[in-house]
Amino acid sequence: MIKIDKLKKYYGKDLVIDEVSLEVKKGEIFAIVGHSGAGKSTLLRCINALEDYQSGSLKVFDKEIKELAKKDKDLRALRKQIGMIFQHFALMSRKTVFENVAMPLQMHSFSKSEISKKVNELLELVGLSTKARSYPSELSGGQKQRVAIARALTLNPQILLSDEATSALDPNTTKNILELIKQINKELNITVVLVTHQMEVVKEIAKKAILLEAGKIIGSGEIQELFLKPNAKMQEFLGENDFLPQNGLNIKLYFPKEVAQNSVITSMARELNIDFNIVWGKIEKLNDIALGNLVININENHKDKVLEYIDKSGVLWELA
Repeated sequence: MIKIDKLKKYYGKDLVIDEVSLEVKKGEIFAIVGHSGAGKSTLLRCINALEDYQSGSLKVFDKEIKELAKKDKDLRALRKQIGMIFQHFALMSRKTVFENVAMPLQMHSFSKSEISKKVNELLELVGLSTKARSYPSELSGGQKQRVAIARALTLNPQILLSDEATSALDPNTTKNILELIKQINKELNITVVLVTHQMEVVKEIAKKAILLEAGKIIGSGEIQELFLKPNAKMQEFLGENDFLPQNGLNIKLYFPKEVAQNSVITSMARELNIDFNIVWGKIEKLNDIALGNLVININENHKDKVLEYIDKSGVLWELA
């Protein structure tokens, strides 16, 4: 669906996208994550040809964006297949909800009956059927974003791009918007690419992600992989600093989804008849999957039999 290979993008002499490569497959929810200034939004805008690039390849529907951008007709056809939602909604304040959603259809010369049917269907989908005649000033932030999502879907796109779409919303509203995006992804089979700096958004909705820093990818893969055993850069981004005892042996355990609910630690304590300290631990829900991390501290003398037991349990480990 989207394939990027060694993409480079400059603003003047400044390199803002540095040899980024990724692939987004049909039906996926893919996150582009990073702090402000990492190059996330620039990369997203390259995907729908709002920004150009200097080298590398960026293909959408197997067509090179740089070549499409040279032909207005082809570019319009591409953008018809890509919907986009923004952080601050980008609604027309003097138009009603119905009129805002109808705008793309009017621009493509749909009939009044076609527009009415499509807009009403979309307002039903996003839960705003009763707000058709309201104006943006009469809506909450979450309702405004729902209008923006409905508008992005009017031309039946195959891809939905989201540029920090939940950053201006409170946590509860964010959760509701993410549930709506998941519903759209599932029911309409629309591929979703999210730009965000909010890790909770990534954990809640994404299947795969890349982590950008200064235009370079410093982490990539399925969400379970990124969070189950985060590399040093990922830990830094998450703000995780392990506090570990100086005495004994510290072992960091990673519980994949297959064993996250198992009572591995208590069973090990009973069967091996040893004492150990639990330094810290957590269980997180990632896209409806439970994953866990735990650090234990043991006597050095027990190392071999503890690691042998852990290996048999299906839990992953490393010396911390």
